[in-house]
Amino acid sequence: MGATLPSKSRGRSRRAPMSEINVTPLVDVMLVLLIIFMVTAPLLVAGVPVDLPESRAGALDQQAKPVQIALDNQGGIFIDDLAVTEAALPRRLAAIAAEPAPPEGRRIYLRADKRLDYGRVMRVMGELNRAGLNRVALVSVGGEDQ
Repeated sequence: MGATLPSKSRGRSRRAPMSEINVTPLVDVMLVLLIIFMVTAPLLVAGVPVDLPESRAGALDQQAKPVQIALDNQGGIFIDDLAVTEAALPRRLAAIAAEPAPPEGRRIYLRADKRLDYGRVMRVMGELNRAGLNRVALVSVGGEDQ
């Protein structure tokens, strides 16, 4: 009626369970993820590369997602990162104006390259006005005095 205790003499060794967690792999993975996010975060601003002019105006708060219209340095027109010809612009703007708008109205962000001809920007603004899209904000980068 005696209980037998396991001994090391049987050739089978029992190891005690590991009571510590090795955090080195976790830290390695977290640092890699941090580096990935730090590299990709600046790329998420906008799809069309535009060299914006500087301004001392403050940033606007964004409640509803605005429509982004960009004009690159060759004069190409992009609506929410999709290329649009100048001939198709009035039809596309009319479709945007016909969509249901938030209570405060549809907001349009116009981003134009600073090297672009002023007349080209004004033609796009005229088409926006003709389509009834009057809440247009011109996007710029912050100046040195901020």
